[in-house]
Amino acid sequence: MIVEVTGLRKTYGSTAVLAGIDLRVPAGSVFALLGPNGAGKTTTVRILTTLTRPDAGTALVAGHDVVREPARVRAAISLTGQYSAVDDEQTGRENLVMAARLMHLGRARARHRADELLERFDLVDAMTKRVSTYSGGMRRRLDLAMSLVANPQVIFLDEPTTGLDPASRSTMWDAIKELVRGGTTIVLTTQYLEEADRLADRIVVVDHGRVVAAGTADSLKAQVGGDRLDLTFDTHPTLARATNLLGGIPTDQTLSIPSDGTATHLHHVLNTLHTNNIPILRVTSHRPTLDDVFMALTTTTQRTPTPQGTLR
Repeated sequence: MIVEVTGLRKTYGSTAVLAGIDLRVPAGSVFALLGPNGAGKTTTVRILTTLTRPDAGTALVAGHDVVREPARVRAAISLTGQYSAVDDEQTGRENLVMAARLMHLGRARARHRADELLERFDLVDAMTKRVSTYSGGMRRRLDLAMSLVANPQVIFLDEPTTGLDPASRSTMWDAIKELVRGGTTIVLTTQYLEEADRLADRIVVVDHGRVVAAGTADSLKAQVGGDRLDLTFDTHPTLARATNLLGGIPTDQTLSIPSDGTATHLHHVLNTLHTNNIPILRVTSHRPTLDDVFMALTTTTQRTPTPQGTLR
C-alpha cells in the first residue's frame, strides 16, 4: 500500500474532526475520499501531506511516517488544492521553469522538464502567454502540470475540477487517467460524485470524522439497493393486479420491483403482464448512483467550521 492510515484522530476545541480514520490506498490507483462539508476530508489530506499534525494514530505515505519523516513524505508527494497556485503575471512556461528550479533542477533541466509538461498537457500554443489570459481549464491543467515537475509517487487532488465547464472537466479526467496508467497514485477529494464514479478504483465515504462505507463504486451502489423497474398503470385496480402477480412496492399508480438490470428480465416482466391482460402505461429502469449512496450514508446535521476552510 502506498498510503496506510490507522486510527487517525484530530480535534479542534471540543469538535472531533477525525474520530479514528483507517485508510488503505494501493499504488497506481485512484482513491476517492467523499463526504459532506465538515466530514473530515481536507483535514485527512492536510495530515497526509504533512500540513497538519494528527492528535493520534499513524499515517504512512510511500513508506514514510508523516510525523517522524515529513521531509521524506514531501519528497514523494504533490498537492494540488482547490484553487490554482499559478502566477498570473508569468507565462505558462515561466511558471513551470520556476517550479522546476524550486525543486532544485538545473537551468537546462528545468527548461527541458517545462517543455515536456507543456506538451503533455496541450499547452504548447499558450506557453508564451501570461497565465492571466488562460481559461479556467488551461489554468487547471497548468496547475496539475506544476504538480508533476518532480515526478511524485502520490498526487493529492483536492476538488481538482471545481468551476470547470464539462469539456474542461473531461480533459482533466483524461489527464488523471493517463497519470494512473503511468503508475502514479491519485488521492482525490471531490464534490462531483460522477467524477468519483468515473475515475476511482476505490471510494471511501466519511461522515463526522468516521469512515461510514468503503469499496468500489458498484459495491457501494449495491449497499443502497440494486436495479429496479418502475411500472406505471392507468388505474388502481390494475396496479393491484400487477402487484399480486409480480410483488414489489406499489405507490400511487406505480409499482417498483427489483431487477437484475438485464433485457431478459424486462422482457419477462412485460410478457407476464401481457399474458395476464394487464395494460401498462410506462416502464422506467432505475440504477442506483453515487448520489443515492451519498444521501443514504451521510447525514446533514450542522457542523462547526474548522481552521482548514470550507471543505473538511
